[in-house]
Amino acid sequence: MLIAVGMFSLMDMTMKLLVAHYPAIQVAALRSLVSLPLVFAWVAWRGALRSVLQVNWPIHLLRAVLGIAMLSLFAFGLKSLSLAAAYTILFIGPILITALSVVMLKERVSRQRWIAVAIGMAGVLVVLRPDGSGFLTIGGIAILATAVCYAISAITARMLARTDRTEHMMFWLMILMAIGATAMAAPGWVAINPEHALLLCGLAISGFFGQMALNEAFARGEASVVAPFQYSALAWGVAIDWSLWHTLPDRYTLVGAAIIIGSGLYLLRHEKVHAEAEHP
Repeated sequence: MLIAVGMFSLMDMTMKLLVAHYPAIQVAALRSLVSLPLVFAWVAWRGALRSVLQVNWPIHLLRAVLGIAMLSLFAFGLKSLSLAAAYTILFIGPILITALSVVMLKERVSRQRWIAVAIGMAGVLVVLRPDGSGFLTIGGIAILATAVCYAISAITARMLARTDRTEHMMFWLMILMAIGATAMAAPGWVAINPEHALLLCGLAISGFFGQMALNEAFARGEASVVAPFQYSALAWGVAIDWSLWHTLPDRYTLVGAAIIIGSGLYLLRHEKVHAEAEHP
């Protein structure tokens, strides 16, 4: 999980560098396009190409739409927000999954977990500046919308995992995102600067191996043990922000991060205790 977070942080750094030169939707398209050769090779190596058409198409299409929105909104938000601030808002994702699971998966959520969800949302309000100076900024709202898309996508992935192989999920997500985002970006497409070739290679490699490490982490470890390491993204964000842009998170971001992370860790711990009680 630590490797996965590191890879995704490098990928996000690359997206932030690219969005200074290209529209956000084009960066989303490039993220998918450059990953296709690696994804094809991986799916072929896993022997999953022969059954690649035997999938749950409606949910795959929904995940692709969510993926395009997620990448585009995130790239757009990074124009005005630091990585550390963006990651802090994104930390609300696991908390939103808990809330949305009631609606989409008909799961029961205890009062304690609802309290944790409310506290986590309060942490987001802290990051978005309760004094009004940064509240409801377009960048902050874009990242918050990204977190909502991520939460819905994660729940649809749970549903899809009941019927489809992991290889097919990744295969069709990248292909459909590449097609959809490229079509949307085409009218305002900006010619690729050859000087950005290394950035695009880095985007492909970091995104692909980050996903592989993430899959491996959840395959080999309990979610309640592995998931908290996702919060190491904040350290990566601070380090990258300082190294490239000489910025550090302000007190609102740090306080909000502490509230959101604390709420998320409580929910993860609660899930583990609940699972142990059901399956002693």
